[in-house]
Amino acid sequence: MACPSGTFAYTIRAGDTFYLIARAHGVSLDALIAANPGVNPDRLQIGQVICIPTSPGPGPQPGACPTLRLGSQGASVRQLQTLLRNNGFDPGPIDGIFGNRTHAAVIAFQRSRGLVQDGIVGVLTWTALGVNCGTTPTPPPQTCPPGTRSYEVRAGDTFYTLAIRFNTTVAAIQRANPNVNPNDLRIGQRICIP
Repeated sequence: MACPSGTFAYTIRAGDTFYLIARAHGVSLDALIAANPGVNPDRLQIGQVICIPTSPGPGPQPGACPTLRLGSQGASVRQLQTLLRNNGFDPGPIDGIFGNRTHAAVIAFQRSRGLVQDGIVGVLTWTALGVNCGTTPTPPPQTCPPGTRSYEVRAGDTFYTLAIRFNTTVAAIQRANPNVNPNDLRIGQRICIP
C-alpha cells in the first residue's frame, strides 16, 4: 500500500488501536482516521498497513513533541539527543541529525521504559524522557497488592508468557488481576505480577 504525501506507512501489530497509534505518534485521532478513509478502526488486523500523518493535524497540538524518526534533523533532534544522553543513552554527537546511533539510543531507551521499540519518537517517548507534551496525562498505574508488582503489557504478552517470564503461574496472575480479561490485554495496560 502506498501512502500519500504527508503520511507514512505503519503495519498494525497485536494490541494496536487507532487511539494508541495516534497517541504514540503524536497525531490526533481525527487526523489518523481522516488519513485512512477505507479503514474501519474497529476491525484492525495484524499485518494490515495504514497511513499515519506526519503532522499532528486538527485537535490538541503537542508542539513541544514533534514526531521524529531516522532522517529527521533540526533543533528538536538536538533536544532529543541531549535528553537521551542525560538519561544514560549515547546518541552519538549532539548534531541535530537523527542517524543510526541516535536511532539505536532511542530503541534502547524505549526498551528500558517498556515502550514499543520502533525507533520513532512520538508523544509517549517524549513523555518518558520528561517532556510535557501538553497532552492529557495517562492515569497513574494501578496499585498492586503486597507480594505483586506493577507491569505494563507489551506487544505479544499473554498471561501464559508472563507466567513463564516471571516464574509464576497463570492462575496466580489471574488471582492478582480479577478484573482483567486475559483474552483482551492491551499494550500499555497495567497489571499486577505475583
